[in-house]
Amino acid sequence: MVMQQVLQTLTEFERDGFAALRAVVAAHEIQQLTSIVEEARIEQSAPGLRNLLRRSSTLKSVAFSGIAFKIAEEILGTKPLPVRAILFDKTPAANWYVTWPQDLSIPVESKVDIEGYGPWSMKDGVLHVQPPASILEKMVSLRIHLDACLESNGAIKFIPGSHRSGILEPDELARWRDGHASVVCAAERGDIIAMRPLILHSSSVSESPEHRRVLHLEYAGTKLPSGLQWAEA
Repeated sequence: MVMQQVLQTLTEFERDGFAALRAVVAAHEIQQLTSIVEEARIEQSAPGLRNLLRRSSTLKSVAFSGIAFKIAEEILGTKPLPVRAILFDKTPAANWYVTWPQDLSIPVESKVDIEGYGPWSMKDGVLHVQPPASILEKMVSLRIHLDACLESNGAIKFIPGSHRSGILEPDELARWRDGHASVVCAAERGDIIAMRPLILHSSSVSESPEHRRVLHLEYAGTKLPSGLQWAEA
């Protein structure tokens, strides 16, 4: 049933750059993932945690074999590689607005001078680089909702189709933001929202006091150039 739902949304996904897969993660699997991420973070009120594939061998095993892996395999059309896991959680103590970015950087082991790769940056002690669009176009992000995420508590928003214009310059981004309607993609516990890294996305400040835990898994469908290695893979 899950794969049937994925197949039914593939055309929509490629057109829009995102798709909502409803009730695809069983309750016991959500509980397992929730336990994993809560064990990994020190403070429950923290807004999230990066580098989860490094921090948890259990989560890494799930990322290589669970439902998210199968969904990524169907979308990418090849055996996917889990390359990043992040926990996002908006609470009254940690609440923020996300303005319209594309996800342009990837975590890597070490710096290698390769044409088309850069700029470089550090995030939580891990080196990141912006690769060419050709790499990002062969990736998919799966947002597994450990809690309900409604419009009132910061559900993600997308500008459909914006992923098809490659890496946007600031003036191009502004034209997409100001000239196209956005779509709020609310989710219930157990839903997965699939998205392309290049799609413009945003989320509002949460108006609700509940946790809004989202496990963000990124999968790659292509190898990096010789000498460059994924940091979490």
